[in-house]
Amino acid sequence: QVQLVESGGGLVQAGGSLRLSCAASGRTFSTVSTGWFRQAPGKEREFVAAIMWSTGTTYYADSMKGRFTISRDNAKNTVYLQMNSLKSEDTAVYYCAADRSTARAMGLKGGTGDFGSWGQGTQVTVSS
Repeated sequence: QVQLVESGGGLVQAGGSLRLSCAASGRTFSTVSTGWFRQAPGKEREFVAAIMWSTGTTYYADSMKGRFTISRDNAKNTVYLQMNSLKSEDTAVYYCAADRSTARAMGLKGGTGDFGSWGQGTQVTVSS
């Protein structure tokens, strides 16, 4: 079992930036990829981006390209999501998930994917 803890959320003005962190512990050797997802009020959870631990290969939702950047620090077992030029529509709870599938596969499965482990989420609120 892999435990995931998200942090870095908060309140930010439109146009600002935030960096989210997803720290993994436990049986991390079994994880191939870690991804970020988000769920806005009244909406389904959607895929944001994913990254593969061994190669650093990334996969993004089309709508997230350009403003969001996913990265990882293998030594710290941590995945980051750098979010720039934030908009009010980015307001959501952001979750990370870990799985044995590739980053692309996580993206294709999307927010309803049955992934191995999920974090509890971190709230991001963008004020306009």
